[in-house]
Amino acid sequence: MIKFSDIKIGDYVMAEYEGKMWEGEVVRLNGDEKQICVRTDVQEFWFSQDQLHPIPLNEDTLLKLSFAKQPNDDGSVKYMKGSFRIVTPKAGDFSQMEMWYREDRRHNPNVHFVHQLQNHYLDMTKIHLTSSPM
Repeated sequence: MIKFSDIKIGDYVMAEYEGKMWEGEVVRLNGDEKQICVRTDVQEFWFSQDQLHPIPLNEDTLLKLSFAKQPNDDGSVKYMKGSFRIVTPKAGDFSQMEMWYREDRRHNPNVHFVHQLQNHYLDMTKIHLTSSPM
């Protein structure tokens, strides 16, 4: 479950309906009833927050978000999208990371899921992170 206050329009989430999971994008929020409208590849549908699940942050999801990967000689890995950077200490280890955009640097932010990365990216760049290439 994702807390309602952590969800923003444009975030990518997994929505559960009748036992099936659908990946989609948040397109509307209803704060009064704490419902979230998610557009999947099938349709737009309203979900309650207990029907939403985060998408784990890993190399595959970063590549789907059009990040470029650069392995470094010390074993760390840098992921780049425009001027935005993420560095992990070793390949496949997203438990610790550093991210920066221009002068804004964040060491080990609480980012374990795609929507959390999208929220940091938005805060830092003032642009919402999507899968579109730059």
